[in-house]
Amino acid sequence: MAKFLALYMGSPGAGPPTDLDEATIARGMAAWGGWMGQHAAQIVDTGGPLGKTKKASPAGVSDVRNGVSGYVVIEAPSHDAAAKMFENHPSFSIFPGEAVEIMEVMPIPGG
Repeated sequence: MAKFLALYMGSPGAGPPTDLDEATIARGMAAWGGWMGQHAAQIVDTGGPLGKTKKASPAGVSDVRNGVSGYVVIEAPSHDAAAKMFENHPSFSIFPGEAVEIMEVMPIPGG
């Protein structure tokens, strides 16, 4: 089984939604919990929501914005199988996320 990093994507700098009513939040959290339970055997790291971003580069450290709002690490037999796990995921079917981006975690060269 290969390991994959899945990034929950939203609008850069949007932060958590503040206009959702409690019923929608409860429905979304229940759906997310159901998804996590359904795929528990494939989840390597439950991940979580992400906060503000800092960028370190040769130019120094700065505050930046990006669309990553959370992550989870999973295992799947293929990249396609990993991506199919996120079809109709509650992060964009109930909550206002835009997508989930899934990428394989590659071995360290020479490691």
